[in-house]
Amino acid sequence: MSASPVDPAAAIGRVAVLGAGTMGHGIAEVVALAGCGVSLFDADPAKLDWALQTIQRHLHRAVERGHVNPTAAALAQANLHEAANLADAVEDADLVIEAVPEDLELKRRLFAEVDALAPPDALLASNTSSLRIARLAEVTGRPARVLGMHFFNPVPRMRLVEIIRHDGTDPEAVATAVAFARRLGKEPIVVKDSPGFATSRLGVVLGLEAIRMVEEGVASVEDIDRAMELGYNHPMGPLKLSDLVGLDVRLRIAEYLHQELGGEQYRPPQLLRRMVAEGKLGKKTGQGFYRWEPEA
Repeated sequence: MSASPVDPAAAIGRVAVLGAGTMGHGIAEVVALAGCGVSLFDADPAKLDWALQTIQRHLHRAVERGHVNPTAAALAQANLHEAANLADAVEDADLVIEAVPEDLELKRRLFAEVDALAPPDALLASNTSSLRIARLAEVTGRPARVLGMHFFNPVPRMRLVEIIRHDGTDPEAVATAVAFARRLGKEPIVVKDSPGFATSRLGVVLGLEAIRMVEEGVASVEDIDRAMELGYNHPMGPLKLSDLVGLDVRLRIAEYLHQELGGEQYRPPQLLRRMVAEGKLGKKTGQGFYRWEPEA
């Protein structure tokens, strides 16, 4: 009698999440809810404290709304640990997920450090939305164990995880990442390592064109968003989504894609540059194309 196939996701018991910003704390929350031990680390202790309090609030609200049962929420809280430093965060991790700002050199330095500190068989994943995974893999001694796991904001609600494989990624590593994403209740897609992957290349073009339409006075912000919501059945318009992603993030990705791929469709509109310079970054600053109330 043949043995039962082993679930690749079962190999992931402990996860380190590096970066406690919007994406990092969301990833930590869903991983803890899936039953894994999570070590959350950020170089800024204040941001780490904010992230842990935010996760606690999210879990409390999810219980109140009946989306999560109280036992699961309590177990998630027990699974979540604050790491005092990078070494403590990754020392026994089966999977490390990097979620620091979208800066290639920052990520390369972090991957080199993590490679020296994490167990040699640990998977190293980046939550980058646009940067080449091969550029991160090349600074490590384990390029076959490096891939992308691109989550979407807000992580607890968004179903997609984009798994990015570079030319040297081991197929077994991809299979493990796909199975783990499903364990989190997500729907994974696998794409090759190309600037912007599938989602950012498509999403940025739509978002930038919507911003150009505002710039040209084609229609109001609200009506442009309604056009995509009602005419194309998008759950959220491109301008509101840009606010949610962060206009500074949109700008960095657009600049990177324009540099790597060319094409006028990736050239950032002046309106986007001006709003970022004025600190109107979207939901996180309370003002973008819309006004946003701070979270309770």
